[in-house]
Amino acid sequence: MADFEKDDLDGMEEDAIVVITDEEGNEFYYREEMVIPVGDKNFAILVPLEMDEEEGCECSEEESDCDCCGGEQDAIIARIDEDEKGEQVYVDPTDEEYEAVIKAYDEIMAEEEAED
Repeated sequence: MADFEKDDLDGMEEDAIVVITDEEGNEFYYREEMVIPVGDKNFAILVPLEMDEEEGCECSEEESDCDCCGGEQDAIIARIDEDEKGEQVYVDPTDEEYEAVIKAYDEIMAEEEAED
């Protein structure tokens, strides 16, 4: 995935930008689409940031599923916890938490559709 420049992120100040680092040290940038409270915890729906089309792709064109050149990448759900410094950290939810968030999200979407 191409590195985002600080200027690219500054333009998105109104959106919460979350950087997720995988086991191999690769950084992925997400926008916090929605926060859903379930019980006494908050969960974030994180949507991948689209790479600027002008930047190009770092992988070979043969890899049509790659995340950096337009391959579909789904939103993720993360539990929002606080670390020992009081800063927000995003962690994987348990299976039960994940199911509860999906249910709460579906209910929110159903309510919004009913209002339209």
